[in-house]
Amino acid sequence: MWEGLDTIDWAGLRHNYGSADDVPALLRRCAGPDREDAWDAAGDLHNLLFHQGGWVCSAASAALPYLVRLAARPEVPARRERLELLDLLTRLSGEAVLVTEAQVDPAWGPAWERALPEVLGLLSDPDPAIRRAVADLLGSCGSPGARTLPALLTRWEAEEDPATRLDLVIALGHAARREPTAGLSDRTTALLRGLLDGPEPQLRLAAVHALAPADPGLATRHLGLVLDAVRDPSVELWRQTSTADCGVVGVQGWTADLLPGASPSYVLGLLADHPDPEQRAGALGQAGGLLSRWRSAVPAVLPAVAARLDDPDTEVRYRSVELIACLGSAGADHADAVAALLDDTATRSTRTGEAVREAAVWALARLGDPRCVPAVVDLVAAGGRATAFGTAAVHHTRYGTHHYSELPGIHELLTPLREHADALLPSIRAHLRSAHLRSARLHSARPTLARPLCEVLAAWGPAASPAVPELLDLLADAATWAPAATALAGIRQPAGEEALALLRARTTAAAGATATGTDAELAAWAYWQLGGEPEPALAVLGPAATDGSFVSPALRKLADLGPHAAPYADRLRALVADPYDWVSVEAAHALWAATGDTDTAVPALLDACRSLPTGTYYPAMLQAVRHLTRIGAAARPAATVLAEALPRDERFGTSGAWRAFVDDETIRAAVTELCRVTAATPPPAAASGARTG
Repeated sequence: MWEGLDTIDWAGLRHNYGSADDVPALLRRCAGPDREDAWDAAGDLHNLLFHQGGWVCSAASAALPYLVRLAARPEVPARRERLELLDLLTRLSGEAVLVTEAQVDPAWGPAWERALPEVLGLLSDPDPAIRRAVADLLGSCGSPGARTLPALLTRWEAEEDPATRLDLVIALGHAARREPTAGLSDRTTALLRGLLDGPEPQLRLAAVHALAPADPGLATRHLGLVLDAVRDPSVELWRQTSTADCGVVGVQGWTADLLPGASPSYVLGLLADHPDPEQRAGALGQAGGLLSRWRSAVPAVLPAVAARLDDPDTEVRYRSVELIACLGSAGADHADAVAALLDDTATRSTRTGEAVREAAVWALARLGDPRCVPAVVDLVAAGGRATAFGTAAVHHTRYGTHHYSELPGIHELLTPLREHADALLPSIRAHLRSAHLRSARLHSARPTLARPLCEVLAAWGPAASPAVPELLDLLADAATWAPAATALAGIRQPAGEEALALLRARTTAAAGATATGTDAELAAWAYWQLGGEPEPALAVLGPAATDGSFVSPALRKLADLGPHAAPYADRLRALVADPYDWVSVEAAHALWAATGDTDTAVPALLDACRSLPTGTYYPAMLQAVRHLTRIGAAARPAATVLAEALPRDERFGTSGAWRAFVDDETIRAAVTELCRVTAATPPPAAASGARTG
């Protein structure tokens, strides 16, 4: 079992956390009598040798024969430890195929080929769970079909366990594509194609998955077969497999990967009525995934989504109304049905327990429908308690075909409701007064909605001016001055000498020196926005924007000083060439604001978003487009290029959940506005000394 273990220079080998001198003890613990300790050791090995992948370390190559021996020993304390070790082997062998040769330890390939006979022998293990895991391992590895197909085909002929047969089908599909196959590829492919006409729906589905990589149109041609299997109760069999290890929702998404593109046929098939609420909820998840990528799918899919608004199942109703919220104005025809859910207090069985009514509030807010306002007022009055609307922005990366249902932060709910500011401001002002009194009493910043509400007021601009008295109170408080300053700067209503003095004081360090840091930058910018003199603001923002280590926020603030920032023009021109897109974009805008130099600014801003028409999107592109819009007619050449992005069907964005929809809407609206402005704006006049917005 342990032959040669102690002769290996483990200290000279590496794993994800450094020296591998801890690996031998962990291997021995996996075979120990204490089941919990063996389980912990197996988990530690998984973390050390694989972690998140990206390479195959030298310690993995050395540990490989011992991992296989441990997985092959029935006397290893329990099935779960053996399965954990087989999962580690599957991940390592799969990673060796996926990453570049330079990222795989040179000893891995020879070690794997030496271990392969023992791995193949595990296909006859008496435990079907072990056989399933081994089939998955053989499907993931890079060994040619000539080495693996004979054993897999032999096992297929003898296998009676239904779940193991599914794993074997998938493994056979992988192995048949790995040349050389010793002439077994045609035989295997014929076997798999024969299953397409078989009586078992999940074997038919497994055959589609096994054959599809070599025949990409197969799933589309057999869409009826695919839907029948995914919607059949026997789909639960996949939970027992090692390949999929999931139920209805997972299989729906896994199968959606075989049907890329904008066609709604698969999703519409899933959305057809079904007695199982998990099927209906999962179908909405797939609908969201499709809609979040393809705008053209909306007309066909939206009616089927809206049909679930009165579903008897809470999760299904929630997902339906949440998707309508994501679609914004496209869902306007269903506003009355959404409004009917404002009293639906049923909650999801999630950690945050979102209520159906909360998703309805958000959907109406996205539509600008005033029926959401009373509920939003109540949310603010309650101080954000007992609600799933958070107080901070949360971002998810777009991943897979399943839509992740999540509510926005409360500030993201409120910001689009500027037209209803008169109705919402009384409750917001009351909360700000409460926050001020609480902070003064406790001498600390307790968690409140003050910060996100201040973000809302800043975004509302002059419409939020009735809240200035409350903001001035918060400005005088050391615990709350920063969000108040942000809001006041956004509103841009002259705040009086006392407020200016408070902000000016925060731009000055001990002994009268100019302060540095993000707080000083915020204070300097707000001081200027509220009517202060340019010199104190420039003394802070000029150096911060041109010499700091993280300059893009300061550059954005410096641009608001307009021509007063002209002394920094040379440094700004240098920063326009910075490789970091945010720095380049903000420097180009600041240079234009300071000097009117469109010859430098417009090409740089266009370069930042030139790939938008081809489908590439980064958040800095939105800022670049908005800056081009401020520049006006001189940006017409950029508008001509970017207008080519507007007909694109695929949505722009990198985020998942609701942001996949909103980010796309926002960048398209910005490009549309750029096209409008540049077509109508006269040639730019020389830069003036006026304050810029």
